[in-house]
Amino acid sequence: MKRIGVLISGGGTNLQAMIDKQGSVIKSGKIVCVCSNSQDAYGLERAKRAGIPTKVIRKNADCGGDTEEFSRRICAYMKEMQVDIIVLAGFMAIFGGELLREYSNRIINIHPSLIPSFCGKGMYGLHVHEAALSYGVKVTGATTHFVNEVVDGGKIIMQKAVYVEEGDTPETLQRRVMEQAEWNILPETVEKVCAALDGKE
Repeated sequence: MKRIGVLISGGGTNLQAMIDKQGSVIKSGKIVCVCSNSQDAYGLERAKRAGIPTKVIRKNADCGGDTEEFSRRICAYMKEMQVDIIVLAGFMAIFGGELLREYSNRIINIHPSLIPSFCGKGMYGLHVHEAALSYGVKVTGATTHFVNEVVDGGKIIMQKAVYVEEGDTPETLQRRVMEQAEWNILPETVEKVCAALDGKE
């Protein structure tokens, strides 16, 4: 059973999707901790309700805005919790350094578009859906991928397409992408990666 650490910044809907699918979809791993870069993230409450330990590590308030120190502290917490894989579930902070090195090919992210469309620096949250609607695409979706030094640049693991509907707003599109794609492929990806790591041992 692989130990999963989740990084969040906000509401934690993707975290909730993983919590709900533990034991049914996620069978080869278990969420053992949730870390947020915001003390106001509602996802922390979701974790507490599920009995999952939480920690807040803020880049500016705790690490003086230093990305390396921020990465080092998150990495130290993940090691303390004996985490095998890290899942970014709506984590809005950039990190690098030690965390990327220590957990190479073991950090998963979910992005609300079909990469390589509408991804990279500045493309997060509603911005992604605004860009998709502005461009006029008829199909969008979500992508899970491994994390590397390039924002949204790691190897793709899974994708699921979602149709854009007439009259969509960024908000309605965001909701549909979450419901139809993100909440399904993230737990499936986590299981796939946990099971693969189990097979290597």
